Amino acid sequence: MGEGLWVLLLVLCSGFLSRFDLAVSLSRDEAATVIAINEELRIPGWGVTGNASGSSDVYCSWPGIRCDAQNSTVEELHLSRLFLGGNLSLISQLAALKKLDLAANSFRGPIPPSLGNLSKLEFLDMSMNMFSGSIPKELSGLRSLKALNFSDNLLVGEIPGELRQLEKLEEFQVSSNSLNGSIPAWLGNSSSLRVFAAYENELGGEIPENLGNASQLRSLNLHSNRLEGNIPKNLFAAGKLQVLILTQNRLGGEIPDEIGSCQSLSSVRIGDNNLVGAIPPTIGNASSLTYFEADNNNLSGVIAPEFALCSNLTLLNLASNGFNGTIPEELGSLPDLQELILYGNSFFGEIPLSILGSKNLNKLDVSNNRLNGTIPAEICNGSRLQYLVLGENLIKGEIPHGIGNCIKLLELHLGSNYLTGSIPTEIGRLKNLQISLNLSFNHLHGGLPSELGKLDKLVSLDVSNNKLSGPIPPEFRGMMSLIEVNFSNNLLAGPIPEFVPFQKSPNSSFSGNVGLCGVPLNSLCDGSNVDSHEGLHHRVSYKIVLAVVGSGAAVFVAVSIVVLLFMMRERQEKVARASRAAEKDETNNRPTIVAGNIFIENLKQAIDLDSSVQATLKDSNIVSTGTFSTVYKVVMPSGLVLLVKRLKSVDRSIIHHQSKMIRELDRLSRLSHVNLMTPIGYAIYEDVALLLHCYLPNGTLAQLLHVVSKEPEYEPDWPRRLSIAIGVAEGLAFLHHLAVIHLDICSGIVFLDADFNAVVGEIEISKLLDPSRGTASISAVAGSFGYIPPEYAYTMQVTAPGNVYSYGVILLEILTTRLPVDEVFGEGTDLVKWVQGAPMRGETPEQILDAKLSTVSFTWRKEMLAVLRVALLCTDNIPAKRPKMKKVLEMLQEVKQN
Repeated sequence: MGEGLWVLLLVLCSGFLSRFDLAVSLSRDEAATVIAINEELRIPGWGVTGNASGSSDVYCSWPGIRCDAQNSTVEELHLSRLFLGGNLSLISQLAALKKLDLAANSFRGPIPPSLGNLSKLEFLDMSMNMFSGSIPKELSGLRSLKALNFSDNLLVGEIPGELRQLEKLEEFQVSSNSLNGSIPAWLGNSSSLRVFAAYENELGGEIPENLGNASQLRSLNLHSNRLEGNIPKNLFAAGKLQVLILTQNRLGGEIPDEIGSCQSLSSVRIGDNNLVGAIPPTIGNASSLTYFEADNNNLSGVIAPEFALCSNLTLLNLASNGFNGTIPEELGSLPDLQELILYGNSFFGEIPLSILGSKNLNKLDVSNNRLNGTIPAEICNGSRLQYLVLGENLIKGEIPHGIGNCIKLLELHLGSNYLTGSIPTEIGRLKNLQISLNLSFNHLHGGLPSELGKLDKLVSLDVSNNKLSGPIPPEFRGMMSLIEVNFSNNLLAGPIPEFVPFQKSPNSSFSGNVGLCGVPLNSLCDGSNVDSHEGLHHRVSYKIVLAVVGSGAAVFVAVSIVVLLFMMRERQEKVARASRAAEKDETNNRPTIVAGNIFIENLKQAIDLDSSVQATLKDSNIVSTGTFSTVYKVVMPSGLVLLVKRLKSVDRSIIHHQSKMIRELDRLSRLSHVNLMTPIGYAIYEDVALLLHCYLPNGTLAQLLHVVSKEPEYEPDWPRRLSIAIGVAEGLAFLHHLAVIHLDICSGIVFLDADFNAVVGEIEISKLLDPSRGTASISAVAGSFGYIPPEYAYTMQVTAPGNVYSYGVILLEILTTRLPVDEVFGEGTDLVKWVQGAPMRGETPEQILDAKLSTVSFTWRKEMLAVLRVALLCTDNIPAKRPKMKKVLEMLQEVKQN
């Protein structure tokens, strides 16, 4: 051989050997364990089992696996949020494992005691699963453990005493379970413990006095348990505690003076207990204090003016206690104070001007006290005030005209006081007023200002039990968002304006006004009281005309039905003859299936692939049509109902690479996620590919929004729509986590199961037509009209931000019940541009929403507005400004939880 050929062979062989060494660099035992774990858990993105040698699927490069520098042992497994389930015991054989993250999956049953064999494990997170039973005492073998998180499971029993052997433990979290017993005293002997969270359990007894001996303790969260006794003084001894949360327990006694010795303390939440006594003046020494909540206790005395020394204080909540005296002027010197909540006490005197002038004050609630001053003219020197709640006091005098300067107010509650004078017209300038305007139970007189009709966002209006006179102004019909109104017990007169929120209100909302008339009151107004002979004659004539027309129409309908029946019978006979002829031809020309399989073993007997092929040849079986496929409803001879997807001829090359296609479909079948439509089988014939799916009986989201919602019997259901939106977001976030970009996100590919859970379809397209799996260029702009992001016009690239934009369009559909493209928007305007153009048209966000939903309740409206904000973020014209799908999901989940 020539020298050049030898060099070439040497290079080729060395490259082959280096790849082979990398592939098998894990020890034989570890490699076998990884393969077995994959077979048990079916982890998305992990390679084909048993085929690592000579393959690109190298164990240490699989998603979620981290190996040591030599790739000889597995040191980390990051497998969170993959919807995994199965037996975890095999993981205990990875002896070198240091980190194990299994959070947010679907694991059930007991925590495997064998995990205690992982002596090198430093990090263990099994939170947000469905583990049950007790915490295994065998976990005491995790001698290197620094962080342990079992929160959000179904665990019961006591915290094992054997865990005292975990001497390196820094973070111990077991919240949101059903653990009982007491808090272990051994925690106080730990020199390394920094975080202990055991909230939302059934823990009882007292908080151990020696818990303060944990010299590094930074955060203690024990809210929502059954703890009794006092707050231990020793908790503050080390001076390093930053967060103390003990709300919703049965704690008693006084707040220890020692609380002031902890200068690093930033958050104290001790509400909903049985605490007594005064807040110690030493609180002023807690210079880092940001939040202090002690509401719903039996505390008494005056507010410690020393709070003013806590210059970082943002929130002070002392509601529902027995405090008295005046509200300290010194609180107005706090530069960052945003919320001052003091309702349900016995405070008296004036509202300090210094507090009202606080520039960052967002919420002031001093209702249900004995405040007896007047409302100062400088009421809105604090430009950020959104909640002003002064109800149920002894406040007198007039409402100052300066109230119109509170331009950011969302809620104004001045009810149940001794206010006099008239309602200032300046209140009509509060265009952001949304939650409520309550002026009830005062001594207000004069007329209702027509300017109040400008409050088009207001949901609740209560001016009852005053001395208001005159008519209800017709301008009040501009209050388009009203749900609750109360004008009762005044001196109002005249007709009630014809306005849906008024007409839907109960009689009691207008009662006690002798001069009012019209709907919903039983008294008719003089102009509407038609009792003349002429009026009676018109009504009688009208009834006669209706009777004659009705009789004629009935005869016409009867004759038409008879004719139609004859026509239908003749047509059915023709169809039957044609059907018999077609069946005969169909038998002779039945396509030959060249490849097919059913992935679920126990369904193989119930599914006939030939029947699937025949069903897709009939348009009558079509359920929906998308950009890349047509979906059919198919009933098997066994009675099993399926959805069969016929891929359109977008890229026929996939048919000529059957092995690749079959391999991808097999992987997709193991992609387990409740919000993704994964195939249960396939059939290939000629140049056609059929994908088989489980049947989803409630159609598509597009049909729900644009067909079902138009039917007369449709019942508005915002919670269902919000759940659907979250389900779609979960499915897409999961795909993006696996670096899979969807090619056609629209409401037509979101299917709904029997419980109206969202299932995202067409995920196969991104795998079969987009081999690169990530950002890919395609021959035509992918997606459905109205969902395509603006940047596609010049990039022709399918991207994750583009997916987010398309999802944002779905959110707008859900909120408005409007089509993505509609003639009513005008030429060149789609749903996104129509929504974005609302301010230019002078429309409020509320006017964009589907009124059938947004007017049902304030809660629905508030949630819809929050989701609208998310949708606007998703549909930003600049791709870089759009949030990631994971963030979108978190925002929507927060809307639902709140």
